[in-house]
Amino acid sequence: MSVTTIFCADLLHNRRVDPHYSAEASTVRDLGGSTALIDHDALLRGDAATAVQRVPEGTGPAWYRGWMIPGDRYADLAAALARRGTELMTSPTAYRRAHELPGWYDTFASVTPQSVWSRGAPDDVGALVTPLGTGPGMVKDYVKSRKHEWRDACYLPELTDVDAVRRVIATFVERQAEFLAGGVVVRRFESFADGESRVWWIDGEPVAVSPHPDTPSLDPQPDLGNIRPLVKAFAARFVTTDLARRADGVWRLIEVGDGQVSDWPAHSDHRTLMSVLTNATTE
Repeated sequence: MSVTTIFCADLLHNRRVDPHYSAEASTVRDLGGSTALIDHDALLRGDAATAVQRVPEGTGPAWYRGWMIPGDRYADLAAALARRGTELMTSPTAYRRAHELPGWYDTFASVTPQSVWSRGAPDDVGALVTPLGTGPGMVKDYVKSRKHEWRDACYLPELTDVDAVRRVIATFVERQAEFLAGGVVVRRFESFADGESRVWWIDGEPVAVSPHPDTPSLDPQPDLGNIRPLVKAFAARFVTTDLARRADGVWRLIEVGDGQVSDWPAHSDHRTLMSVLTNATTE
């Protein structure tokens, strides 16, 4: 029995897949798999029952492939689907663990920039960043940065300049507003070259390597030697790792993500990934 893949519906035509995911959905159907639709906007509004009303009763095990969902809303989605006889292959606990930095950091600390974090906006910025020592850093929340606003709301030229760090963090929090995910993360800055690679893992095995969606024209091929045992230890069903080569040639992990909400780069062949998802074991 194949696993159903649940996609986001098109906002304007709720019986169709969101255009961003229509090619993936078509591939799943071509492979003999089944698809279903949810209303992402209704889910984010807190109306999970409405969000899942187009998922057939008794659908069984399913993956989600769509836009990011906050951890609490994902739990709502899982519960609403369970009431209709559908079990997400990634539990709410597993989703949050892969989706938010505090959930995955300890497992991958040896291969990723040193990081500290607070729940919500930090009360004492100096105390928060002191463990990182001297040098540059960057700020993000548990899920996303504002690297498109590098100077104002992301980059920290010197971590010991607490006033400057406080200003950048305040700007970041203000601009994230209600979209601030979890809290504030400060990471030591490392210099990377050649773009990022996104590696897609299912049950601890790399099933696809793609360019990062932000740099689709760059496709470095990462060394997975140090990453593979850590992904195995993390024991997640479907995750992504974003990897980049540091200036000294060492491959480093930039981010872990839940594979269900990780974006596939445009114009890259997703058939292998969709095939593995559709035929994944349900245990």
